Amino acid sequence: MNKTPDTTPNKPAPSAAPNLRWSIKAIEALFALPFNDLLFRAQEVHRQHHVANAVQRSTLLSIKTGGCSEDCGYCSQSARHGEVEREALLPLEEVIAAAQAAKDKGASRFCMGAAWRGPKEKDLAQVAGMIAAVKALGLETCATLGMLKEGQAEQLKDAGLDYYNHNLDTSPEFYGQVITTHTQADRFDTLAQVRGAGIKVCCGGIVGMGETRRARAGLLAELANMSTPPESVPINQLVPMPGTPMGHVAPLDPFEFVRTIAVARVLMPTSMVRLSAGREEMSDEMQALCFLAGANSIFYGDKLLTAGNPQADRDEALFSRLGLISV
Repeated sequence: MNKTPDTTPNKPAPSAAPNLRWSIKAIEALFALPFNDLLFRAQEVHRQHHVANAVQRSTLLSIKTGGCSEDCGYCSQSARHGEVEREALLPLEEVIAAAQAAKDKGASRFCMGAAWRGPKEKDLAQVAGMIAAVKALGLETCATLGMLKEGQAEQLKDAGLDYYNHNLDTSPEFYGQVITTHTQADRFDTLAQVRGAGIKVCCGGIVGMGETRRARAGLLAELANMSTPPESVPINQLVPMPGTPMGHVAPLDPFEFVRTIAVARVLMPTSMVRLSAGREEMSDEMQALCFLAGANSIFYGDKLLTAGNPQADRDEALFSRLGLISV
C-alpha cells in the first residue's frame, strides 16, 4: 500500500547548537565551488531541515506608499527621487479585503509595508488594528514599517505581529553607496528591539546593485552570524526603478543569483529563504534552479510594494510543473 508522504514542515529543535561563525573567506569559498557542487550541497542541507518540495507563500501589501524621507538608492518610494506619489495609509477595510483575497489564493502569511523612516504613534495605532484584523483571519502576520522607537515593537507584538521585516540590504562596506540617511547600525538597533519583544525576524538583502561577490558574501555573513539567524531571509534581486540612482544598474548574472540563494541555504539551514523582488524578471527555469538551491518561500501576488511580481496563475502553473506543494 502506498503511504501518503508527510508534508508537515520540520521544526528546528529548540535546543539547537550555538550558531557557527562564518568568515568572509569561507563564504567566498562556497561561492567559488563548481555550480553543480554548490547546488548539491545546498540541497543536502535543505533536505535535512525542510520538506523537500514544500514552498511557503506570502503576500505583501503596501499599506502606505511613497513620500519616504530616506534616500535608499534602489527605492522609488523615496521623496528624494520623486517617482511615486505620496499616498495616505490605507483604510482598514481595504487591508482586510486584500488579506482575505490573499488567503483565498493560498497565501499563509500576509505582510504589510509602509514607506516611512519609522512609524509615528498615531500611525502605529492604526497599523496595530490592521495586524489584529489580519491575524483574526487565520494568517501569519508580518510588517515592514522602517526603524522602530523604544516600546513600538512591544505594541506590535501585543497586536499579534508574528514577523517584522527589516533588511540589512547589503554588506557594511557597500552600505554607504546605497543609503546615507541612516546607518546599518540603525537597522541592527531595530532588529534588536524586535527580538527583545519576542517577534520573529524577517531580514535579508538586495543583490545586483553593483556590489562585488565579496559584498554579497559580507551581507550573508552579517545575516548568518546573528546570535539567532533570521527565521525568514528574503533575497531580492534589484529591480531598477526609473528615476532612482540605481535605475540603470546592469542586471546580475542569473547563475550568480542562484549561487547566492544556495550559499544562504548552507549558511542558514533552518531559515526560510525567500525569493522576493525580481521574480517577475526571472524565467521559470531560473526559479526552478533557485528552488533546487534551497529557496522555500516566495512572495505571491501581482505586486511587491511598487515592483511587479509574477501573476498568481503563472505561479500555480510553475508549482504544478515542478511538483511543488504550498504550505
